[in-house]
Amino acid sequence: MKVVSSVGREDIAIVYIAETTGGRGVEFVESIQPPVSRDKKWVLIVSTLFGCPCGCKMCDAGGGYRGRLSAEQIFFQIDYMIKKRYPEMKVPAEKFKIQFARMGEPALNPNVLDVLSELPERYNAPGLMPAVSTIAPAGSEEFFERLLEIKEEFYEERFQLQFSIHSTDPKMRDWLIPMGKWGLEKIARYGNRFFRKGDRKITLNFALTEEAAIDSDILRRYFDPENYLIKITPVNPTERVEENELSSYLKIGRKNYDRIDKLKYAGYDVVLSVGELEENSIGSNCGQYVSYYLKSERKSQKSYSYGIRKLCSLT
Repeated sequence: MKVVSSVGREDIAIVYIAETTGGRGVEFVESIQPPVSRDKKWVLIVSTLFGCPCGCKMCDAGGGYRGRLSAEQIFFQIDYMIKKRYPEMKVPAEKFKIQFARMGEPALNPNVLDVLSELPERYNAPGLMPAVSTIAPAGSEEFFERLLEIKEEFYEERFQLQFSIHSTDPKMRDWLIPMGKWGLEKIARYGNRFFRKGDRKITLNFALTEEAAIDSDILRRYFDPENYLIKITPVNPTERVEENELSSYLKIGRKNYDRIDKLKYAGYDVVLSVGELEENSIGSNCGQYVSYYLKSERKSQKSYSYGIRKLCSLT
């Protein structure tokens, strides 16, 4: 693999594009969260698949699935970003998060597990904390059993697991994530085994649209607020969002967030995960810069091929 393009800002985020000799492309990201310095928190977001077969309605990675990345190809992304900043492979960040969450559903690639097993030995990084974001695809039980073993062996109290839910209404959830996946009850059974006292709470992520239900009573039926937190993210302005005419629940100028108030009243910690507005034009919030890059005959350094008309943030 080789890096063929990048876009971004040193003080916010940089998206990198890499291609294989066969022309398959992936993107990966490094970011900080101003005003927090890189020494305090540094986040790397890596791809695990070439494209993605899941077809989620808000994600541009769902087209042209072309297979799994090898462990070496996943490490290429991590090594590239670390060596650029720290040639001796010593990462001083107090919180050094590696997220398997860019392009591709990580539970569809067992090579992710090999990477997770090797990370602690490969890098001198006391603040290392891996994060896996997943829809929990149907048939992925073996992946999750081994993930639990790896977490308990290598990452006691230093692992972040996130399930992408997006709606508590089964029909809407199936429309937003049109792939076989675990139901809420099965996710909860696994999550209750995964969580140990002292761990970070398991995250239930909602890229929340105006159209999607998020019912606190249903969540309480399965997910104990002592073990789970809710993360609400904007529906970022991807091409798929435009095509499917989705509207973000989080938006500029909105003052009444009654759904969030109900979640807090039900006892949940609620995180509003809103990046810098500049990240929309960079393409680091939601990707997929690579989808534009690979279509462009000019290999432009721009991020999106359309105007940013739906900036999703809080004032």
